[in-house]
Amino acid sequence: MDAATCRRLFASSLRAALATSGLRGPHIVPIVFAVDENRLYTAIDQKPKTTNRLQRLKNIERDPAVAVLADRYADDWASLWWVRADGVASTVTDSETRAHGLDLLAAKYPAYRDQRPHGALIAIDVTSWKGWSAAGAAS
Repeated sequence: MDAATCRRLFASSLRAALATSGLRGPHIVPIVFAVDENRLYTAIDQKPKTTNRLQRLKNIERDPAVAVLADRYADDWASLWWVRADGVASTVTDSETRAHGLDLLAAKYPAYRDQRPHGALIAIDVTSWKGWSAAGAAS
């Protein structure tokens, strides 16, 4: 699949898995996200957590290389696909960029329209899109 197709399929997904490098190996968590060309945004929201100093944030500070995987599973295997976005993550500190990222998330997720995330906003600059689809494999 080309990068544009990967990006389009990825953006259509409502959830993905973020993989960071932990001291003891990979650390993978489910996320919601918004896509803006070759940048992804995900936020730390108000859902109950044991701490605001989450492992993914510590890992990104130490090693910003990340991977994010979105996929579609269906009983009709002809419609299966997966897309991985590899990139470099950072915590957004600029207020204009933060507002933009939160606007994109609110446009995609109704829960964020009523209650914007107050925690950290993570931006991932995608360096490569890789993917596979059953439809593409069949053609």
